[in-house]
Amino acid sequence: MEYGFLSILPPLLAVILAIITKETLISLLSGVILGNFILKHGSFIPALKKTLDDLLVQINGNTSVVVFSFLVGAIIILIQVSGGVRGFVIFLTEKSKLVKNRRHALFLTVFLGIAMFFESSINILVSGTVTKPLTDKYKVSREELAYVCDSVAAPVCGIVPFNGWGATLMALIGVQVTAGVISGNPASLLIKSIPFNFYSILSFISVCFYIITNKHWGPMKKAVIRAKTTGKLLADGAVPLIDEEGHHSAILHGVKPCLWNMLIPLLVVVGMMPVGLYITGHGNMLAGSGSTSVYWAVVASLVVTAIYYILIKRIISGKVYIQYLYKGIGSMVPMIVLLLLGFMIGSIGSELGTGKYLASLIEGNLHGAYGPAIIFILSGFIAFSTGTSWGTFALMLPIGLQMAVAIDANISGALMGDHCSPISDTTILASMGTASDHIDHVKTQLPYALLNGFFATILYLIAGYFL
Repeated sequence: MEYGFLSILPPLLAVILAIITKETLISLLSGVILGNFILKHGSFIPALKKTLDDLLVQINGNTSVVVFSFLVGAIIILIQVSGGVRGFVIFLTEKSKLVKNRRHALFLTVFLGIAMFFESSINILVSGTVTKPLTDKYKVSREELAYVCDSVAAPVCGIVPFNGWGATLMALIGVQVTAGVISGNPASLLIKSIPFNFYSILSFISVCFYIITNKHWGPMKKAVIRAKTTGKLLADGAVPLIDEEGHHSAILHGVKPCLWNMLIPLLVVVGMMPVGLYITGHGNMLAGSGSTSVYWAVVASLVVTAIYYILIKRIISGKVYIQYLYKGIGSMVPMIVLLLLGFMIGSIGSELGTGKYLASLIEGNLHGAYGPAIIFILSGFIAFSTGTSWGTFALMLPIGLQMAVAIDANISGALMGDHCSPISDTTILASMGTASDHIDHVKTQLPYALLNGFFATILYLIAGYFL
């Protein structure tokens, strides 16, 4: 059945309610219920039943993501109470003096975002968690930190094809090559398209520009001034997406701050990722499963951390380790509920045909110089509406692949839509990793994303005319 304009209403309701009420959970749930109400032809009770059933489907379908998120919460709190984070801050600011000001702290966030190009979720979570104590020390607002994490992680993963994003895109391109729509090697085609990933490139450049110049504007400027002048890292009335009490627990009694208490757990996570990708890809890292690899990496990190803390350094007992493990897991429940609701509204969008309806508005009308720019704008709108860049890739690549820059117009548009959308999973993760108010993060990042999108559109128009 074709739902047409009705397919846009659920994500639209969720976005509007989230901005007005600042209650992301209720907003997402309202969008999900409305979507199921439409799918069940106006029957309220069947819509509620389907909502509950969909929740179970998403839990079963995203088990590795759910468990990974729970266990990340455990790692975060364990490196706090072990003195690892405090040791890290002391080393960088007092011993080595590598980080002397807010600019250095933010560029460390950028560096971590580049180094962990292999997976966007762990990229955002680790870069935010590791640098938050440093940026707090130098009075960097949580909104600015969330913006840096969000606007580095996804663009870097989009530019560097050696990860799950690249594997997905090459698979989609390969389908079109097999069908005879285009010719060539999928990997070669993807790599050649990287220079045309205009939004991702502009997003990364703009982050560096704002850090170097400290010249902000719009809502972000107010947040930066507030943090600098008053020391308030969050706006009045802001509600961090995670329980800060659970993540800022005092160091255990008698434990001295030590850099390695944090580095070892994180190095295991980073080191295990390529191993997981190699194993799940049966020798081909590009074909590996990102979600499974992250899950394995986090489990391995917790095992190594337990051995290191309990048996080698003897800074914590097995009983206390388990207590904090549970505490960290519990602190992640609100964020995981939001992620599941985000997955649900994206799934409902697929059932309603939201993306297909929007794509149908231009399909058959793409020609000449305007094609790449139109692909970019529409991809952005679809990603904004559905909260998923992956679904946007799958939908838009077949439509625009015949154009030379359509591949990265699609990627850029999907990332721009993600950066603007309060229902995007990566945006939620950025708020979580930096302990930010989710809607404040969206509001402060939105003008920057739209400005980069405007310039990217111009570049796609130029590319369309001359290439």
